[in-house]
Amino acid sequence: MLDRIHGKRCSPIVIVNTCMIFRMLEEGRVEQGMLILKRLLQKNMILDTISYSLIAYAKVKYGTLDSAWEGRIEEANELMQDMENAGLMPYDETFNLLIAGCSKAGRLEEGLRLCERMMQRGLVPSCWAFNLMAGKLCESGVVKRADEMLTLLLDKGFVPDEITYSNLIASYGKLEKAEKYLRIMKDRSIAISTCVYETLISSYFEKGDELRASQLHNEMVSRGLKPSCSYMVHP
Repeated sequence: MLDRIHGKRCSPIVIVNTCMIFRMLEEGRVEQGMLILKRLLQKNMILDTISYSLIAYAKVKYGTLDSAWEGRIEEANELMQDMENAGLMPYDETFNLLIAGCSKAGRLEEGLRLCERMMQRGLVPSCWAFNLMAGKLCESGVVKRADEMLTLLLDKGFVPDEITYSNLIASYGKLEKAEKYLRIMKDRSIAISTCVYETLISSYFEKGDELRASQLHNEMVSRGLKPSCSYMVHP
């Protein structure tokens, strides 16, 4: 994140304070970093968005237990609100870290709202942040919400990866939806893993559609992928 400083017209004091706080955060001294930030704000030595992002980064990074995640995310959210109230626009990294933190804390609705706030500002989450949230949504049985958010993000320029579609394919109970994502992956030349194929093959076997299972198995092998388990596939 410190790379953001280069190329920006930051005063020397901002750069020094940012580097100092970053060092504290890397060492796990989160509370001390927050104390210094508050003192600087009280003296009207307001740090720019880089420094706010670093604090949010630490709040998320050092939350380990569920209770800690809850507290850290709450503080990071309050910090971002302070940033916006001061007329500063959070970087995409700030949103990404908060989305990831909300996902790990099980605050999925809040993570979805953060995605919406990003889109309102012309931003989209990183694949890492969205995949983490989508994975948690799928685990919670609300894959439809992940699907709906993905549709909105695609219109805003979000570029999903293999993990994005793998999460949805593995979680969707409706094979037609899973097949849709398989077609998208092919159309976009996104690498399709053995796991994706085997998820679909197993689903078709369970459904009793051995023909489609056989087609997918042959397609998988033709792509040079080796099955991790054996199937009773008829030619």
